[in-house]
Amino acid sequence: MSAEVDALLQEAKESIEAAQNYRSELQQRLNGLNQARKQVRGSSTQAREALRRHFSELQAAASRLLSERCAALLAEVDAIEADSVKPLDDCQSLIEHGVGQADELLRDGEAALRCGLGEKEDKLGSFTKKAMHIQLDSLPEVPALVDVPCVSAQLDDSLLGLLRDRVSRLGSVSSRPPVQIEELQERPGSILVRWCKVDEDFAAADYRMQHRRSGGGKSQFEDAYIGRDCEFLVLHLDPHTDYLFRVCARGEGRTEWSPWSVPQTGYTTLAPHEWSPGSEGYILSSRRNIALRSDSSHSHCGVLYSNAPTYFCGQTLTFKMSAVGQLDRRDSLGVCVDSRRGAESLQRDQAVCISTNGAVFVNGKEMTNQLPAVTLGSAVTFDMELVNLFPGGGGPSDGGHFKLRVTIGSGSREVVFDWLVDQAVDCLFFGCSFAHSGWKVLVF
Repeated sequence: MSAEVDALLQEAKESIEAAQNYRSELQQRLNGLNQARKQVRGSSTQAREALRRHFSELQAAASRLLSERCAALLAEVDAIEADSVKPLDDCQSLIEHGVGQADELLRDGEAALRCGLGEKEDKLGSFTKKAMHIQLDSLPEVPALVDVPCVSAQLDDSLLGLLRDRVSRLGSVSSRPPVQIEELQERPGSILVRWCKVDEDFAAADYRMQHRRSGGGKSQFEDAYIGRDCEFLVLHLDPHTDYLFRVCARGEGRTEWSPWSVPQTGYTTLAPHEWSPGSEGYILSSRRNIALRSDSSHSHCGVLYSNAPTYFCGQTLTFKMSAVGQLDRRDSLGVCVDSRRGAESLQRDQAVCISTNGAVFVNGKEMTNQLPAVTLGSAVTFDMELVNLFPGGGGPSDGGHFKLRVTIGSGSREVVFDWLVDQAVDCLFFGCSFAHSGWKVLVF
């Protein structure tokens, strides 16, 4: 009976644990639903505010433009009226002056006729001279109605139709943005952001990706990339720090950008690649990811190594040339097992490298395959994976090796080969050496 009881107790404990796990999973799904509901309601609220604000601004701007246009047309009517009425007013003043003179002449004539015989001759003579002076047969010309302006306003009712058509197509509402972030892949001191279209009917001409630090609310989104590619490596990120990323697109023939994608949080746990400080003949940037060969008088300044073995198999290591100098066969860019001091170049044992003339060296031996020469803007990439291993004592006669499959790319070409190293390595150093000054290389 005790065995049966123990079995029942064990079964009960397992059921309780399963129920706890089940409840925990359900609670997580409830939290997910709450987040989804929050996103729907929050984005709907933002969309409503954006629509109201946009149309309110349009209404205010349209009202202002219409008022300004109406005022300009009214000012034109005022100017035409003023210019046209002035000569009419001048003519009216002339006629009224003539009427006044005629009235005065009439009074003088009637007075001359009523006067006595003794004064009649003088009065009539004076009246006759005055009448001749006024020139009663000269009348001012009054313009015909067809010769004076008749002001009118011409208004095109088609504007309302055009406005109605444009307004009916103004703006749009979508349930989701046309592009979304697909993957955030951590790299040393950086994050590779990949995105994709989720609306197949949307013809994207350009993409725009932004990022900012997460939390705090102080930092603003900053443009990291604008172009046609669907991925971008964001450099200069602090490890173990959350960053928010978002992306939008611009349609073919359009000037406005689409709505932003749902922001995604990403971070990197990998320390950034850095050159080792204090090496003779090299000047480093503040982040130590850029090295400048400064003085070719140090003809034997040796190899500039990484500050630590930060390159891991499975990653892509990139050297990008931002300035170039004179080519030399001793130049090298590559990776190595150790940071051996005193070496003039990485063209040595336990290292693989490419020279600036495109020659590839494996453990100090030059390969027959050659890559393009390194020029301004060139990006040289190293990719490695562990493909086989032979433990010492049970492997080859040379005491055992570890084999790494190496791919070196430069321009549109690449070489692939197997590299034998004497010991198991989890991480590798990288390095460079230049015989002449002027070379400037960024590593990431």
